[in-house]
Amino acid sequence: MHKRIGILGGLTAESTVHYYQHIFRTYEERHGDLGYPETVIYDVSFQRFADWMYIEDWDSIEEALLNGLERLDAAGADFAVIATNTMHILFDKLEAKSPLPLISIVDATAEAIEEEGLTVVGLLGTRFTMEKPFYIEGLKRHGIEALVPEKDERDYIDKVVFQELAKGNLRKESRDRFVEIIGGLVERGAQGVVLGCTEIPLLVRPEHTDVKLFDTAVIHADKALRYAVEG
Repeated sequence: MHKRIGILGGLTAESTVHYYQHIFRTYEERHGDLGYPETVIYDVSFQRFADWMYIEDWDSIEEALLNGLERLDAAGADFAVIATNTMHILFDKLEAKSPLPLISIVDATAEAIEEEGLTVVGLLGTRFTMEKPFYIEGLKRHGIEALVPEKDERDYIDKVVFQELAKGNLRKESRDRFVEIIGGLVERGAQGVVLGCTEIPLLVRPEHTDVKLFDTAVIHADKALRYAVEG
């Protein structure tokens, strides 16, 4: 029997769907049957998290995320993934308190970068992901240097994530600007670019740039699938 996957989602709904579809479609492609792992999804209501992030009330966020993990445990999940990059600011605290084993999106992404043999990557995400140390330091532990965009570019990316991508609004003007920002990171030495917000891959895809893109939602969901099937 496969392990039962727990997905703590709603952060946002767009990325939660991305995880769900990848897990089941990839299983079918790899195994040729419909015996994919059972999955439990607990979707939080995102607005209060956005409000808490705005005032950086991480204690309230931690409490709410832990409550979500407890609900997944009660529903029978064997392990869990938190389907967002930004909330991994709290990963170490949550891992210590969680009733379930957790799979880190940062570690999964670092492993994917290592498999490509890269040592310098650009990092896109919310302003918290780009400016707080958890992601940069997490990659550094794997010997990977992360470059972030300039301040005005970080503000632009953050605005698009929350005001457009979180609502499923994909605009060509935004995509073009993101591609420009990616080009700037490549000029600074990035060998690849981490799409460190699980909504960004909905906007920027491999056909839009020549540089290697790391879709953190797919990477994280894929690691969850492999863990559920292979242990």
